[in-house]
Amino acid sequence: MTTTKEYKNYILEKLECLDSIFCRPMMGGYLFYYQDILFGGIYEDDHFLIKKTDSNEKYHLKEALPYQGAKMMYLMEDLEDSERVKSIILDTCRDLKPKKK
Repeated sequence: MTTTKEYKNYILEKLECLDSIFCRPMMGGYLFYYQDILFGGIYEDDHFLIKKTDSNEKYHLKEALPYQGAKMMYLMEDLEDSERVKSIILDTCRDLKPKKK
């Protein structure tokens, strides 16, 4: 099942606390970037997942598989606390590299 544009817009609204957030459609879902760093995406059944890193382990998020054969990621369930969401994404991106241009 593909993701919905409405859910993508909802996620973008919740991430307004961060500058330089953008997303791109990819294979029925959306990939999310912060300052050119791919940190997560929306996958099947409208699940917003972020990459697992050393810096975001402390949040004890639930693990989820984005699709068959992929690495486990963290499921972002509670998006109402914008400061917590911001901290999680900043910590996640701290361990990741910007995309090559």
